Amino acid sequence: MNGVEFAKELRSKNTFDVNSETAKIPIIMLTTKSEEKDKIKGLNAGMDDYVVKPFSTKELIARINAVLRRTGGDKVEIISMADLELNEENKRVSCFGKKVKLGPLEYKLLSYFMRHPDRVYSRSQLLDRIWGGDVYVEERTVDVHIRRLRKALAKHKQEHLIQTIRGSGYRFSTQE
Repeated sequence: MNGVEFAKELRSKNTFDVNSETAKIPIIMLTTKSEEKDKIKGLNAGMDDYVVKPFSTKELIARINAVLRRTGGDKVEIISMADLELNEENKRVSCFGKKVKLGPLEYKLLSYFMRHPDRVYSRSQLLDRIWGGDVYVEERTVDVHIRRLRKALAKHKQEHLIQTIRGSGYRFSTQE
């Protein structure tokens, strides 16, 4: 299957006989075909942009950013689990409609946990994913921020969502 056929398939409502979510995936065609008819054919097939080789990395990144602005700029991601609601756009967390006050690292921890519920993460994994691989802090720093996160959630009786798994690490779970 060539790129144009693939784009048509991805855009069709019956893709993979599951749902139409693939119809919304942004597509940028990278090709050696530079004739106007090829560009028109690709764009009419559902491509969001058409880049002819050779191209610079800077141009490709700019085009990717432009497509992402056009296709997902107005989408507000809200994650709801248990009685918590996390709004990625304004970086706010609420419980039963009331604001949960969190520091920046506690927010990052909660966001990460809510995106990956029921999965156990060691301190070192959390350091890599939340603080980044190039930061050198003690693993016990994670414990301090977990304690702060639990304290903030305790004000809303939700501290049980952050669970300690002895000998392994921490997880976010709605199941006790």
